[in-house]
Amino acid sequence: MADSSDNKPLHEGIDFYMEGPYMVFTERYLRGRGSCCESGCRHCPWGFDSRKRTDVPARDDDPADDRYED
Repeated sequence: MADSSDNKPLHEGIDFYMEGPYMVFTERYLRGRGSCCESGCRHCPWGFDSRKRTDVPARDDDPADDRYED
């Protein structure tokens, strides 16, 4: 598998590791990309946290859930 931005091969254990069927990118690899992709990567060096996004409502704020409150 190659990185689409510069076509260099990825090295398992350096650029990524496998966790079950998932490829998890390392902080080293993500930092080398140069910017955040805002996908919520586990080792994001840019501090992005998809659970704290402000452009989508949090699950707790879903008005449809109000019908279940006592």
